[in-house]
Amino acid sequence: MSNYLVAMEAAWLVRDVEDIDDAIGVAVSEAGKRLNDKDKEYVEVEVGVTGCPACGEPFDSAFIAADTALVGLLLEIDVFNADGEKHASRIAKSEVGGALRDVPLSVIDVVETESDEEEAEA
Repeated sequence: MSNYLVAMEAAWLVRDVEDIDDAIGVAVSEAGKRLNDKDKEYVEVEVGVTGCPACGEPFDSAFIAADTALVGLLLEIDVFNADGEKHASRIAKSEVGGALRDVPLSVIDVVETESDEEEAEA
């Protein structure tokens, strides 16, 4: 059994906004509130990044059209005692998906972290 850090991307819609910064603020705030309401305050929420197709430079993952924004959020959660990366991914999606109903989620990265036993031995 191993511990993992699972990173997921969520697509968050924000209506009636005119500014990217406002859209990002609303998306992060709403996601955080819904997670906190379900006692999932251990999930880290921040705006995602997208690489520019022309130059490759990263920029905030948000787009506005017709006063409606699509904001890509990065959600990170530590999963303990999972049987492998796929198991950790399923656990993470279940934990976060239960709190963020109707929000598309996609696992983008799974990294094995040191277990408590490994840290104690070192």
